[in-house]
Amino acid sequence: MKNPSRRKFLQLTGIGIAGSMLSGKVASGQIKFREWNRGNEMPFELGLASYSLRKFSLDETLQMTTRLGLKNIAFKSMHLPLDSDEAQIKEAVLKVKKAGLNLYGAGVIYMANEEEVNRAFEYAQTAGLKVIIGVPEHDLLPLVEEKVKAYDIKLAIHNHGPGDKRYPSAESAYEKIKNMDSRMGLCLDIGHTQRIGIDPVKSARQFMDRIHDVHIKDVDKAAGEGQTVEIGRGVIDIPSFLKVLIERRYSGKVSFEFEKDGDDPLPGLAESVGYVRGCLVTMSL
Repeated sequence: MKNPSRRKFLQLTGIGIAGSMLSGKVASGQIKFREWNRGNEMPFELGLASYSLRKFSLDETLQMTTRLGLKNIAFKSMHLPLDSDEAQIKEAVLKVKKAGLNLYGAGVIYMANEEEVNRAFEYAQTAGLKVIIGVPEHDLLPLVEEKVKAYDIKLAIHNHGPGDKRYPSAESAYEKIKNMDSRMGLCLDIGHTQRIGIDPVKSARQFMDRIHDVHIKDVDKAAGEGQTVEIGRGVIDIPSFLKVLIERRYSGKVSFEFEKDGDDPLPGLAESVGYVRGCLVTMSL
């Protein structure tokens, strides 16, 4: 089932529904898996990187996330500014809870100096986050490791593909943190991974022990100029990638980051969510 076309995919699965139209356990994310005949549930949950809805308010973002049937969200700073005070953070967290969502992380957060590292971890602790999706400068990694230990909050370094001089690939980050505390890890962005000419399936297998977060997306070509497209329309072998996550018992979040159609992202997001859920349901049969 490598790179199935949309028509072939729907023929194979018999599932002709997009994300916001799904019902029951599929829509709620509570998809049960035989997990290769062992009778276990899917080890990971789906979520949303709020950058996907960067042109919308916090309230609109929470409403759209709920419409997609997603239960987990990681905030980008436009939805909860990094310089927010404790009262502002608590108010935003309460809104998330009232919407029935789990605010599990934040990012991408850039850290260029000690002050920004301190601010990121204070922000994350106040919000009750489990993971910071971050991009710290290389010389700050020892300080970040100290903070990870002190706050018990994971760091997931985000790779940004061609043109990124800090962490173009998962490997470039892994080599910097492989001997550090195990909570120092990766946010594997599979779109940027594919754009740099590396198979995301290979990266997932190679670095699974340090993957703390996943940004799932699709791109139209495996090249630097590749652009985000609806999942299932691009060149990434999404079914094989998901299969690796299940086989290796990945237990973090798999969050949709949809950079296309900033003014009207919901249709493409719903299509992408529906495609991924369709793949997961097919794997459970």
